[in-house]
Amino acid sequence: MAAEPVDVLVVGGGITGAGIARDAALRGFRTAVVDKGDFASGTSSHSSRLIHGGLRYLEQYEFHLVREASHERRVLLTVAPHLVRPLPFVLPSYRGARVPAWRLRAGLWLYDLLAGFRNVGLHRWLGRKATLRLEPGLRDKDLKGAALYFDAQTDDARLTLATMRAAAHAGALVASHADVTALLKPDGRIRGAAVRDVLSGHEYSVRALVVVNATGPWADELRRLEDPEAEPVLRLTKGAHVAVPRHRLGHVRAMTLTSPLDGRVMFVLPWGDLSYIGTTDTDDDTPPEDVRATGEDVIYLLRSANWFFPTARLSPRDVVATWAGLRPLLRATGAGGTGGGAGGRDVAPSDASREHRVVEGPGGLLTIAGGKLTTYRLMARDVVDRVAARLRALDGRPRAARPPTDRLPLPGGETADLEGLVKAATVRSARESTARYLVGAYGSEAAAVLNLVERDRALGQPIVAGRPEVWAEVTHAVEREMALRLSDVLIRRLHLFYATRDQAVSAAGAVADRMAEALGWDTTRRAAEVAEYRAQVERSRAFAEEVAGLTNP
Repeated sequence: MAAEPVDVLVVGGGITGAGIARDAALRGFRTAVVDKGDFASGTSSHSSRLIHGGLRYLEQYEFHLVREASHERRVLLTVAPHLVRPLPFVLPSYRGARVPAWRLRAGLWLYDLLAGFRNVGLHRWLGRKATLRLEPGLRDKDLKGAALYFDAQTDDARLTLATMRAAAHAGALVASHADVTALLKPDGRIRGAAVRDVLSGHEYSVRALVVVNATGPWADELRRLEDPEAEPVLRLTKGAHVAVPRHRLGHVRAMTLTSPLDGRVMFVLPWGDLSYIGTTDTDDDTPPEDVRATGEDVIYLLRSANWFFPTARLSPRDVVATWAGLRPLLRATGAGGTGGGAGGRDVAPSDASREHRVVEGPGGLLTIAGGKLTTYRLMARDVVDRVAARLRALDGRPRAARPPTDRLPLPGGETADLEGLVKAATVRSARESTARYLVGAYGSEAAAVLNLVERDRALGQPIVAGRPEVWAEVTHAVEREMALRLSDVLIRRLHLFYATRDQAVSAAGAVADRMAEALGWDTTRRAAEVAEYRAQVERSRAFAEEVAGLTNP
């Protein structure tokens, strides 16, 4: 990146930055992208893992956003079928609920209409008895019936990683653990950035004709490197989640619920043998790198779920893992982000718009603010349109056509015949359960993981007894998926941090040994990686002491 100038430097390696880098590289622009952490290590790996049309946005009359999101859901089901999967949802209706049954039924017809009746399936209305046959664990008192409708679920971290790898395949230069410390302004206009390699400490100057700020909840922080007096454009709200053993709740399908505590829409979602409950939506001024699920968040989510599943009797002891992220929502104010009550907080967090906006700073920094995971491809397109116009104005180059990102598959998504991939993987000596897991994580690239196993059978052994993750994935993560730190592998590539009761602490040392061999770590670096990972685990468990303090004052 530092060797010669680039056309566009994208700061931020979350889903939006990855989408921008891919779009720009496909248009033929010399593109670079950096992130101070791992790719997707911020909000993009702490979401509710949903690609959805936004049923609840109908309450805010955001019909354009629902139509847009419904279209993007269809696109992502096509270009990444291994990572974005259709999911049936049950939305129960109770007597006296905030949203009455008639309004819910009307909303679902409108939801299907805005999707052009091209959703995975049209919604159906179920009576009380049919609802309880479908989900017998649901609270039956005052139950009137339920809607069965469809959305989609994704692996948010791996979707981001696939998009970033697609950007690299298109020619983008990508670097994780690379922190922007200053913006270069040789003539008063931003012409690049000073970038520090977090792992080595080396400093580099990356020269660029256009710099894009795609740092999500850090966007206002980067804008202040351009203009220390810049008014904030973001309203940050926290979304927290808890994962519990799925058998405790006993639900079969995804559940869309309205919390009895405050009337907010929330979800109970299946994830293998776990269920995760989310999300909260509260204003939060915590630095993005420090945000986590608190004791109050955990109690709120468990109490809400227990109301709907009265036999579950979930307690904080049942929590396997937690995660939380900050949504970089637009402030409900003008383009400068000024005025509007308490920092633009005169509307409830759940009612804040999920639209996006491109903001240009006085030095030329382009910032993408707002938006949501589902519409990241459209956000990227809008930003790169602005970049293309800027480049044309600077040097007169022809405006490149928009690339067909709605049709080009992401890595691993070259075929929608996942069952065929599972059969092929099973034939190659993998157990069907392992083959199904590998195809779900890697799609057609599961073959690359199995190639490693065929060269060394020991790599086909599970990392954690009783789980499907195998040692070949650690090698694959380092060699093919740009993993550089222990947390990159255990948290975002393999998700063992979320899936095991001990957050994979018992496996951390052995995984670190494999990575040390592959990346040339010395004993000091290896020990530091394990210690830092353990510290992340402890931070995620801090809610337990807070819960004790809340329940035993």
